[in-house]
Amino acid sequence: MKVLIAPDSFKESLPAKDVAEIIAEGLRQSLLDVEPVTCPVGDGGEGTVDAISYSLELKETFTLVTGPFGEPVEMRYMEKDSLALFEVADLIGLGKIPVDQRRPLDLETRGIGELICFLIKQGKKEIYIGVGGTATNDGGLGLAVGLGYQFYDREGRELKACGQSLLDWDSIRKEEAFKIPDDVQIQILADVSNPLCGLDGATFIFGKQKGLSPNMFEQVDQAINSFYEKHCPSILTQAGMGAGGGLAAGLCDFAQARLVSGIDSCLDLIDFNSKVVNADLVIVGEGRLDHQSLSGKAPIGVARRTPKGIPVIAICGSLADDLPSLPFENIVGAFSITKHPDSLEQLLKDVRENLLFTARNIGNLLSIEKSG
Repeated sequence: MKVLIAPDSFKESLPAKDVAEIIAEGLRQSLLDVEPVTCPVGDGGEGTVDAISYSLELKETFTLVTGPFGEPVEMRYMEKDSLALFEVADLIGLGKIPVDQRRPLDLETRGIGELICFLIKQGKKEIYIGVGGTATNDGGLGLAVGLGYQFYDREGRELKACGQSLLDWDSIRKEEAFKIPDDVQIQILADVSNPLCGLDGATFIFGKQKGLSPNMFEQVDQAINSFYEKHCPSILTQAGMGAGGGLAAGLCDFAQARLVSGIDSCLDLIDFNSKVVNADLVIVGEGRLDHQSLSGKAPIGVARRTPKGIPVIAICGSLADDLPSLPFENIVGAFSITKHPDSLEQLLKDVRENLLFTARNIGNLLSIEKSG
């Protein structure tokens, strides 16, 4: 049996590559006569670039940019010929910021704009950016500074490349801004469809987890709304602009980027269609499968791209109560790797063992069906 293993990462525990390889090993240890093919994926959240790099064998490279606290830091990107990919979380992700320093209005995103300029000067024509998992909430103002835009308050003082400047902004100077060449395509890999502002926007939905006090939500949301009302009103009506604390909006406005489906773009880049056509079974997975997954997360995106007649099963860290009855979205079976109730800390610690155990059991079950 040829099994295509195409999971997303298990957040806070395993990258997609490791998840795929552990499932493959579990199947090999089972009674099933199996040919596992690993194909890790991502939907625009953290780990997407690594998943794509795994399949495309991209080169990992580093360059110096401005870090979240204004200091020079090395920023990672992946490249091959005229193609480049990077994740903003490698610079300003929640995991990069100590808990006691998570102040999303003070952290700088200047380095994202600087990296875009650098890549274009290096001859990159196709740039993909994963915007999930940021610790910032600046509406994209910071990256605009990295592209050469300058922002001033009413007294003419130049403002920092951070979200706090949205509250004080009065004017923009564009004369020294970097011009994106017409032959360069910048695409944003997004895993959310939230608008930039409003109750479903970046601030109200994601601000709290980044450390923003709820009593600031309305003020910050209004500041971002006012900024784009004056500068680029069309951004406010577009779905997905709230991704990355509003970085998606800044990228579209200041870098002429285009928002695309993270999972569909990932599957296109790794040539998923040609890999799945000869599969007898597809295995998908993520840390938690829930109703939100149905809005375009990795497991559902893979299932939708799998041809009819090829069954899809999900192996996940946990399954939520709000999932529809199986089968749904081409998924015929879903399995949680959790053996028994335990603390989250212990479950994250045991994820490798539990994932291997579950994959081996599924392989044994499939071997019964094949022998019958």
